[in-house]
Amino acid sequence: MRYVDFMHQSRAPDTSKRPARVALAERPLGILASLRAARRNLLEIIPAIATRAPIISGNTGARWHMVMDPDALRHILKDRVEDYPKSLVTKLILGPAVGEGLFVAEGAEWRWQRRAASPVFAARNMEALAPVMQAAARASAERIAPLAGTERAVDLHQEMVAATFEVISEVTFSGDEGFDRAAIHAAIDAYIAQTAKVSLLDFFALPAWVPRPHRIASRHVVRDLKRHADAAIESRRVAGPRDVPDLLDLLGTARDPETGRMMDQAELRDNLLTFIVAGHETTALTLAWALYLCAFAPEVQDAARAEARSVLQGRVADVADLPHMPRVAQIVNESLRLYPPAGFLSRTARKPDRLLGREIRAGDTVMLPIYALHRHHALWDEPDAFRPERFATPSHDRFAFLPFGAGPRICIGAGFALQEAQIILATLLSRFRFSAVPGREPIPELILTTRPKGGIWLTLERA
Repeated sequence: MRYVDFMHQSRAPDTSKRPARVALAERPLGILASLRAARRNLLEIIPAIATRAPIISGNTGARWHMVMDPDALRHILKDRVEDYPKSLVTKLILGPAVGEGLFVAEGAEWRWQRRAASPVFAARNMEALAPVMQAAARASAERIAPLAGTERAVDLHQEMVAATFEVISEVTFSGDEGFDRAAIHAAIDAYIAQTAKVSLLDFFALPAWVPRPHRIASRHVVRDLKRHADAAIESRRVAGPRDVPDLLDLLGTARDPETGRMMDQAELRDNLLTFIVAGHETTALTLAWALYLCAFAPEVQDAARAEARSVLQGRVADVADLPHMPRVAQIVNESLRLYPPAGFLSRTARKPDRLLGREIRAGDTVMLPIYALHRHHALWDEPDAFRPERFATPSHDRFAFLPFGAGPRICIGAGFALQEAQIILATLLSRFRFSAVPGREPIPELILTTRPKGGIWLTLERA
C-alpha cells in the first residue's frame, strides 16, 4: 500500500468546480499527431465536438466513424451486432492473453460459450460469492485504518486494485495453492503495459499477420500467464471441486444447453483469464474513482455515509443491505458515467451500412467513445458535473449509458462488478471520511482502461 505524508489541510475542495477531466481535441489531428495522442492517452484523440455531435467521420490512414447517438449505438450493439464484430486492434491487444474466450470470440464460437457461461453468472451464484467480497472489504478497511487521522495520504487506486484482485482470485481459484496470485498479478500488469498502446500499424489498419514489435516482445509474459493458469486448473482437477463452487468449478461443468458442448482446457483457461483481467481492473477503477468523487464532493460523501452507517450498524455490507443504500449505488453509477473503465470501444463494419445517413463501408472502423457519450450535452444535464442523484430516477436512454456495453454482448460479469463495488464502497464509507489532497488531482488516462494517472491520493479519518 502506498502512502505519503502531507501537511494537514482543512480546506475542502471547491465543489462548484468540475471533477477531473481530459481536454478533448479542439482541432483535427493528423495521422502522426493522432498516433502520439493515442499512445499517450487514447482519450486525447476524441474531438471535443464528440460531446455535442451524433456522429463524426474521418480518415487517418483508414476510414473511421465515431458514434455518439443512442439509436445508432442500439443498431450497432443490438440490432446488427453480427455485422459489427470487435475491431482488429481489440483482438490484437487482448487475443494473445485471452485467446478465443468470450471477450474476443465472434459468431457461433461466441454464442455457444455465452450460452454455457450465462448460468454461471446467475444472481444466485453471484450472491453466494458475497462472503468473498465482504472479506475483501473488511481486509481493505483494516489495511487503511492505521492511516486514519495521521495526515498521511494513501493511494486508494492501488488499495482498490489489491482488494478487487483478492476477490477475483478467490472466487476464481478459491485460494488454491496452485494459483500464484502475485505472479499472475505481475504478469497481467506487464502484459497491459507492453501491449495496450496503439501502434502506427494499427492506425493504418494493416492486417494481423503484419508483426507489431512491441506486442511480440510480450510473448514471454503471455506464456507465463497461461502457464500459471494451467497449473492452477490442473491442481484443481487433482484436488476436486470445492464445497462452495467457485468460477473454476462452475465453468468447468458448464454446458451449452443447445449442443451439450463443454469447455476444453484451453477454453476454460482463456475464459478464466478474461474474468481475472477484466474482473479486478474494472471494479478497482470504479471504486477508486468513486472514492475520489466522494472526496471531491464532501456533502455527497456525508449523505452516503449516513445512509451506510444507518443500515450497516458497524457491519460489513452484505447483498441484502444493498437495496437499502441507494445513494451508494448512485455514486457507483455516476463514477461509471464520468470515468467508464472501458472508455473507448471499437468495431469493424463487416457489411456496407448507413448510420444517421452516413455511408459505412465494409472494413470501416466504427468507434464508440464511451467517455464522450457519457458527457454528451444532448444526453445529460451538466454532463461534466458530479451529480449522482441523476440516477435516483434515471430518465436517460438505455444506450446513452454503456459502462458494460449493451445488447447480446453486454458484459456477462456486470452484476458481479456492481455487487462487489457497492459492498466495498458502502463498507469503507461507513467507517472512514475521505478528503482530497490539494495538488494531487488525478488525470483520467485511457490506455486499455480509464486509469487515474498519478493515483487517487486521499487522507482519511475515522467516521
